[in-house]
Amino acid sequence: MIFGANFAAETSKSFIFTDMATNRTFTMIKPDAYLAGNSGAITKMIEEAGFRLVAVKLTKLSAERAGQFYEVHRERSFYGELCAYMSSGPVVAMILEKDNAVADFRTLIGATNPANAEPGTIRKLFAKSIEANAVHGSDSDENAAIEGSFFFSGTEQF
Repeated sequence: MIFGANFAAETSKSFIFTDMATNRTFTMIKPDAYLAGNSGAITKMIEEAGFRLVAVKLTKLSAERAGQFYEVHRERSFYGELCAYMSSGPVVAMILEKDNAVADFRTLIGATNPANAEPGTIRKLFAKSIEANAVHGSDSDENAAIEGSFFFSGTEQF
């Protein structure tokens, strides 16, 4: 046997993680920013702003999966275009952790319309348009938990 009989008991104490669920947010680098090669620069800005990466995944949404994620917008006129856009290329999904995570991240990414975003924000630097605005950011603690669990199981969050 490689591990001693008490391995689990001896090591479990050193792997206890603080529950900071209310200090987590979800983001997704959208297809336009990924395909433009901006994922690294965006992730660097996120980390330099004090966010800890809890989970990261490069994936591609099908139109059906994008529709499930954006279900809240189903009745809106832009829903079909949004689902088509979000399934047009890879996305980088992330759960982030920091005190006041949702509000601080919303400040970091800037206004939805990059023309109205503050200088130095992610959207001002990397967004192409209001539709191709580089990143998604959760708007509440509740939605951050829902959106994060859409992409990540509990065992994928560190």
